[in-house]
Formats: sequence, C-alpha cells, structure tokens
Amino acid sequence: MHPTAFSVSNRKIDPTRRRGVALKPDGTPADNDRVEIGPTDLAFDEFAALGITPPDLPSLREYRLERLRGELRRRDYAGLLMFDPLNIRYATDSMNMQLWTAHNPARACYVATDGPVILWDFHGCDHLTAHLPLIDEVRHGAGFFYFLMGERCEEGAEQFARQIDQLMRGHSGSNRRLAVDKMEWEGIDALRHLGVEIRSGQQITELARVIKDANEVNAMRCAIAACEAACHEMRALMTRPRLDAGLTEVDMWAMLNHGNHIRGGEWIETRILATGPRTNPWMQEAGPRVMKPGELIAFDTDMVGPYGYCCDISRTWLVGEEAYGIAPTPEQRRIYKVAHEHIMTNIEMLKPGVSFRDLTFMGHMLPEEFVEQRYGVKFHGIGLCDEYPAIKYPEDYADGEFPEEYGYLQPGMTLTAEVYIGAVGGEEGIKLEDQILITEDGVENLTSLPFESSLLS
Repeated sequence: MHPTAFSVSNRKIDPTRRRGVALKPDGTPADNDRVEIGPTDLAFDEFAALGITPPDLPSLREYRLERLRGELRRRDYAGLLMFDPLNIRYATDSMNMQLWTAHNPARACYVATDGPVILWDFHGCDHLTAHLPLIDEVRHGAGFFYFLMGERCEEGAEQFARQIDQLMRGHSGSNRRLAVDKMEWEGIDALRHLGVEIRSGQQITELARVIKDANEVNAMRCAIAACEAACHEMRALMTRPRLDAGLTEVDMWAMLNHGNHIRGGEWIETRILATGPRTNPWMQEAGPRVMKPGELIAFDTDMVGPYGYCCDISRTWLVGEEAYGIAPTPEQRRIYKVAHEHIMTNIEMLKPGVSFRDLTFMGHMLPEEFVEQRYGVKFHGIGLCDEYPAIKYPEDYADGEFPEEYGYLQPGMTLTAEVYIGAVGGEEGIKLEDQILITEDGVENLTSLPFESSLLS
C-alpha cells in the first residue's frame, strides 16, 4: 500500500475483555505478552516498598481526555488536532516510536469536542492501540512530510484535510474553529482552503495538562521513584576501582539510562551531565571526559519514566567523596550553599493563589556574580515533560505571557524549582532542582534524593 493511502479500522474494543484476567496494581492486564509497556516487576516491588500507590490507568486516561475537552468547550472549538506525540499520549495514552515521530510527524489524533477520538497511526500498527478503549477509530495516512511523500506532500495534506473537514461537519455542524498543535505547513494551508479556522492547539494542551488529579500524581510518584533509584545506582558506580580505571561522564549517563529502562521507563529528554570544568558554563552534555576525584559532577535527569511521566531533578555531587574520603573545597561549599538556599527559599513561596509574576519578582535573588549565567527559569511546570508555565527570572520577564485563569498557582499543579550557580570564568558550577506538588494548603516536595551534607557544612 502506498504510504499516503487512507485506510480505516473500525475495530471496537470489547470493554469486558479484562473479565477473568489478573490485573497489575495499575489496572492493566498481568499478561506477559501484552502490547502496552509499563513498569517492570522490579519497579512494582520498589513502589510497594516505598508505599507508593500506582495510578489506576483507565481512570487516568478518562480524566486527561476530559481535561482537553473541557478546554475546547470553554473556547467553543469544534475539536483538537494533534501531531505532537506527547499531546497524543496525553489524550489517548497511545505511543508509537515517540522519538522518531517527534521529528517525523507520521501520527495524528483528532479529538472532537462532542464526538469521537480518531487516531491516525503508522501503517501496520493498529494492534498497538487495541487495549485503549477511548480511541474510537484508527486510520492511516497522516504523514505528508517530505521523507514519506517527496513531491506529493501537498496532495497528501489535501487528502488528510478533507477527512478533518468531514469529521468537523459531521460532529460540529457549522463550528469551523479547530485547535491544531503542530502541523506541516501544507496541512495548515489545506485546512484553511477548506474554510477551517485554525486556533492554538498548544494553548489547549498545555493548559489542560496544568492540573493533575490523584492518578497523575501517583504516576509521577512512580516515575520519580524509578529515577531516584537510578540516581542511587549511578552514584554507586563511583567506586575507587572504577574511578582508578577512568570512569567517564558517559559511563554515568549510561547508568542513569539503564536504571530507567529496567524499571519500565521510556527515555531521557537530554544528556546534560558534566564534570569538573565542564560544569561551567552549564548545559554541556555527557561526553568521554574522565572524571577526577575532588571535582564536581552535576546532572539534570530530564527522565521520562514509567507511565510516560517526567522526573526532572538535578543534583551536584563531589567525585570521590566516598571512595577516597575527599572533602570539598571552600569554593565548592560556597557556591553549593548559594544554590541550595535559592531553591529552598523559592519553594517556601509556593502555595495556592500565588501569581506567576510574584514568583518571578519575589523569593531568593541571585547574587550579582551569578546573574549572567542564570538558568532559563526559576520554576517550570512538569508532567509528561517540561510543561507550562515557565517562571523566569526578573531579567527575562515579559508581561502578557500568562492567561488570567492560569496565571497563578492552583492545587494539582506540579512544578520544579531549579537553579544554576556558576560565575563567568568560575572553575565549576552547581545545578540543583526539586519536583513539587501544589496542595490545597501549600506544597509537597515529591523529591527525596538527598542534598550533600558535606557541601552544606
């Protein structure tokens, strides 16, 4: 079949198919041959030991879809068309080659405000979503980018747009307002040619994802637990024999990946891990540099763990502290204390009702020597990945970024508080970050990975 040919699967999912089937703690079938991925037995055992309740996945899926539809109804849009794989995941919990489709838009999903959920998947992949009853129909042919279609991209986009037009007319009548998150320009042109009014799909999805229910928070707790277990395994790698043999940054980063995957995690968004002089300036990625006792290692996990939820925490350690009994230098202690005071002071500001603007202009102010190399944000939302809002430093603030309804903290929001401390020309730098839940009366720090007592002394 030509990759642009449209085909449809109207397979209906039998809602009784799980009767008599043993279930895992998250409500999914305990089937060794199942298609859907998820936490491993190791992860479930660790969750139980920590007293973490896994999410009820059927309920989680229904909540997220209704969050999207609530935003659509609020704006009187006919529906939402998504190509971003994380938005599709949020709406349907379906996934397929997530990293590949992030730069090859071969999958799409249409959520009617009052109507069906239609998924366009990669050809031959209908079986990947057979366990997801919220998807009403599976089609093919949403990929009209050059790799797949060459000079026929516009033709493929026109075919696809006609399907969207038909769906809108069938379920929304005269409502021609459609939210679209990310789409090839040929598709935008084709939809507008048919009289569709394009609205911001990113606005819909980001704002829908802001408020987490208890199941989402439980999924995030699982992801954080997996991440922190991987961090402990990474730290345990810094033994004297390994350091003597030439332990590298990529050895450490590989251990972080390994710990994620053996627990059913999915990927790591970046590879930001650096040692010694490569910790200043920040944002350098893990390379073959051999770590040296007495210097710092700093990293940002950016880990998409079990259930697709992100654990975005940062820590800075002293290389060889346990293996050789090395003590930090006065300068290492000084900059670490500034970083720790920064995020701890800023976390104390967090409670329902505080405006995002106040979070920018209040709290701990960076000493002047660290302003130039400041991190991009003081806080940011977190869910399936880094999400709205981005709370910037005063130097980067611009009015008008936050809508009135979602311009302040509300219960159910999850954020990270982070900082980079490193002076221009400094020998090293410090990166710290914790993940936080906004509760009804304050905050809960979801992070338990300890800070360094030797660097705080």
